[in-house]
Amino acid sequence: MKRARGFELLQAGGVLLSAAALALASSGPSPGAALARAPLAPPRTAATPSPLFEPDKGRFRILVNGQQVGREQYEMVAQNGDWIVRGSSDIESAQGTTHVAGTLEIRPDGTPVRYEWSTEGSKKASAVVTFNNMAAVIELRLGNARPYTQQFSFPPSRIAVLDNNMNYQYAVLARLYDWDKKGVQTFSVLVPQELTPGTATVESLGKQESSGRKLDELRVKTEDNEIDLFLDGPRLVRLSVPSANAEIIRE
Repeated sequence: MKRARGFELLQAGGVLLSAAALALASSGPSPGAALARAPLAPPRTAATPSPLFEPDKGRFRILVNGQQVGREQYEMVAQNGDWIVRGSSDIESAQGTTHVAGTLEIRPDGTPVRYEWSTEGSKKASAVVTFNNMAAVIELRLGNARPYTQQFSFPPSRIAVLDNNMNYQYAVLARLYDWDKKGVQTFSVLVPQELTPGTATVESLGKQESSGRKLDELRVKTEDNEIDLFLDGPRLVRLSVPSANAEIIRE
């Protein structure tokens, strides 16, 4: 299994940042103006399968060792037959504030179409990722340098984008998981800020008691990390990274 380095969460100044993200020390403009509210979906019937996605928005607090080190917000809306998921986070560290923004376009079945990210801090960086079947092309821009392009190929499996400090993307992964089938399910993963492909397994641990209520727990495993997701229906409520003593909690 290829190593998905983007899952390595470092406590640099108490902040969840990958090694590459710290090297870039950047972030991009926050998502644009709020998107129009998606139209109401038609009533579901026994003959109508439940859609994978539905409009959602939320805010999260990012905690390390119990101390808040940042905030994140995201919005999921329908647009032109696809789904657009936009998010941004602001992380505080000894080096200052790092702002990260990302916009993911996905098909109704969860297939990624396009992903853009940008960071801004002591340096600036941005990239556009386009997907075509089981391949992805990344065009990376670092400051005023000439764009760098790289292509990746994936084995036949579902593809998930799980970028650094874009924790809302785990909410998308949770919707891609087949809750009827359950069991351990394997996904191809791309960590765009790391220019790194890899794999992750996702498994349902059933209902768990969390903050006084019953939530569905999913465990996400990579070669070098383990992340626990707690969900209220399709809504991501909490994300826990025990190895980094970090939590992302929905407000």
